[in-house]
Amino acid sequence: MVKTAPPTVGGAAARSEQTLGAESVMPKMKTNRAAAKRFKVTGSGRIRRAKGGLNHGMQEKSRKRCRRLRQNDMVHKSMEGRVKLLLPYG
Repeated sequence: MVKTAPPTVGGAAARSEQTLGAESVMPKMKTNRAAAKRFKVTGSGRIRRAKGGLNHGMQEKSRKRCRRLRQNDMVHKSMEGRVKLLLPYG
């Protein structure tokens, strides 16, 4: 007596049959996770970023300078296109 495996209901075989009959769907674009953590897209479509230089060496920087560094800044127009490629759904 030879034992056979029961037929699978789901799995890769069932998925491939479903996709063959249906229209082909474009794959999802991947967001660059490093860029997603550093940049946000504003309502008008511009890219917002944090200013650099606030991590260490605070004793040499004035309070006024540290306060200004806490505020967000915008990515320059010439670099916006490059950042938007990394954030396709932003």
